[in-house]
Amino acid sequence: MVHPKDSQSSTLVGSDLPPRVRSALEQLLSVVSEEIVRGLGKMLNELEQQLFQQANHARNAAAQDDQFNALRNLRLTRADFIPLYLHGLEDTLARLRAPRPEAETAAATKSGSQQWQLLDRDSDDEHIMLRDLAVRYESRATLTLYLLGQRFGVMAGAPAFETDRLPVGPRALLRIAEDTAKALHHDGVLRMLLYRAFEHHVLAGYPTLVELMNESLGKAGILPGLEFVPARIRPASQTRSEAAEAAPAKPAAAGKTAGDSAQAPYTGWLGQANAPSSADDAMQFALLQQLLSGRRGLIGKLQAGSQAPDAEALAAPALDEMLGTIQRKPSGTPASPERKRSLRDVQQAVLAMARQQRGSAATLSRDDNDTFDLLGLLYTELEREVRDDTLARELLDRLQVPLLRLALQDRAFFVRSEHPGRMFLNTVAESGASWLGEDGVDPHFENQLAQTVERVVNDYQGDVQVFEQANADLQQQLQVQARRAEVSERRHVEAARGKEKLAVAKQRAAVVLDELLKDKQLPRFVQTLLRQAWADVLTLVLLRNGESSELWRTHLDATQRIIEVTCAKDSTLDADLASQIEQSMLQVGYHASEATAMARQLSRAPTESDDAASRTELTVKLKSHTRLGEDTAAKKPEPRPRNGEEQSCYDYLRSLPFGTWMEFTSNQQGDKTRRRLSWYSPVTDNALFVNNRGQRVAEMTLDHLARLMAQQQLRVVTVESSRVVDRAWQATLSVLRSFAGQSEPQPVWTAPT
Repeated sequence: MVHPKDSQSSTLVGSDLPPRVRSALEQLLSVVSEEIVRGLGKMLNELEQQLFQQANHARNAAAQDDQFNALRNLRLTRADFIPLYLHGLEDTLARLRAPRPEAETAAATKSGSQQWQLLDRDSDDEHIMLRDLAVRYESRATLTLYLLGQRFGVMAGAPAFETDRLPVGPRALLRIAEDTAKALHHDGVLRMLLYRAFEHHVLAGYPTLVELMNESLGKAGILPGLEFVPARIRPASQTRSEAAEAAPAKPAAAGKTAGDSAQAPYTGWLGQANAPSSADDAMQFALLQQLLSGRRGLIGKLQAGSQAPDAEALAAPALDEMLGTIQRKPSGTPASPERKRSLRDVQQAVLAMARQQRGSAATLSRDDNDTFDLLGLLYTELEREVRDDTLARELLDRLQVPLLRLALQDRAFFVRSEHPGRMFLNTVAESGASWLGEDGVDPHFENQLAQTVERVVNDYQGDVQVFEQANADLQQQLQVQARRAEVSERRHVEAARGKEKLAVAKQRAAVVLDELLKDKQLPRFVQTLLRQAWADVLTLVLLRNGESSELWRTHLDATQRIIEVTCAKDSTLDADLASQIEQSMLQVGYHASEATAMARQLSRAPTESDDAASRTELTVKLKSHTRLGEDTAAKKPEPRPRNGEEQSCYDYLRSLPFGTWMEFTSNQQGDKTRRRLSWYSPVTDNALFVNNRGQRVAEMTLDHLARLMAQQQLRVVTVESSRVVDRAWQATLSVLRSFAGQSEPQPVWTAPT
């Protein structure tokens, strides 16, 4: 394909095609252009909005700058995109009978998996994406593309065109988009976004466009009335073994990839679900039973007596009925109503009921016993994660029996992290997690949570839909809470960015003053006025208008004039300069009398007759006046140099996305507090933290955070360790492995994230 701006590019009018073919292609180009122009306009609108949204929600300052640069580039080149694309499309049609370029010919001889692979190794991702898109849309219009290929073969005086050679096929349209994008945009990320938008707004209607193209060529007299009639061939018999060999093999599980994603920083909000997994539930539970057998064998050696040989295991319906009876009772034990009922109490109550009905030989099956034990171990670990003085502890006790019935019915509860019951349990547990803090949970959400738990306890009678609906209701509430937190967080981030801009402006104003005052012998009092009061004026102008503004240049000229006037041995009052200084001082908050006095001092040369008492009084007022951005520009002690480990932590922290959660060790007892890194400044090094409700809770430097991390007082929360139930489950597996004598965790037994 020739570049759209190539001087050798062709047009249909200037081509050497036969008149009939040229006329047919002109009609075709008109049809295609009308549809594509409409799609390209929508594509550019969507891309502009998408870049603007991404810039506003960028996770770090560097990413935000990249997004704004891409948006600026798109706006500058937007008017050129559609004309260049249509020029490239016309050039492709005009070269219908020209020999194919060598690169395309070589690509066409390769296998399907390597077809259309270009030679630029730096653009592999782009080429793979474009190739996949082309294959996808070729498969959606196979028959109509076949007819179109027949018609293009007639116009080219050659055999029927394959889909990869069609000038208006998906590959050709994408190739033109690629050439146009590369001509206008050097940013690979922007081009990838453009290709996605091109797919949504241009290729999405491609099957209909192919039909319009066939209709247009048919009306132009190119194989009118051409239809596809499939040949009916009796399929040959195929043995089961042959069918198995012909079936595609299932891809192997990408364990390493899943592990890497599990170690990624966690940026969600309270209770948000992780990505679903596709583990084999039956196999996972069987492996868990192997671990439980080791624990059971060790405990059996420590207990006297053995199970009766003729013990009869309770059937699942009978066990569920007994648990339903217990579920309807209060959670306190009969002997001690104030003591909460444990799963061991539930198990003993079930056995007592069974033996009362069936005799002393009644017992639980091995699978049922394992379910009791697993859920009991999980609850034990959860109790270490949830504070005692929270509503969540009471709600977890209320959920014991319904969750037990659910787990007995569906063993996937233990091995699937996205199981509705497990997600519901996680939301309840997280509402009282030890790291959350007293200010991290919305009281309104706690009320909703309590009502939902009570509904589950009352309504669950073996239908998993009860948990699914309850979880869906809670997720909806969590989404509302997350949106509120994001709004609150955004306000704090905007305030922090404003402080950063003020600090940067103040630093820049100080640098400019240093350059102007360099080697200048000004009176000490004048230097004080310039570096304090006048520096605030320059800071405000720079903050509001920027360095490219006319007002900034005016104030720089005024600064230069102040220096010239005050350095002169003998000068009279510059009335215009005094008036300008006075107005500027009023804008940064000085009283009228103070502004007038400072303006007089800065608009003439000092004289021996100047009143020292007046200067002293003005100096005192300067010191008592709150300077612009005084908090943000406060001098901080220079930190000691970082060692190797601290520097490594510092570099890692600067690479984290906005929204990453971190756990701080808050005391010597090892209590944890989890905070969200909402924003940090690459200029001032300040980092802003909020809690789960989006409320500002801390602001500290990345240097300080790096030192805490090196001292093991801070850790980044990963996706794998983000949820309370998943952490408790990992601890449960560690306990089971210790009974089984395994020191290293087995990945297949790990609850998937």
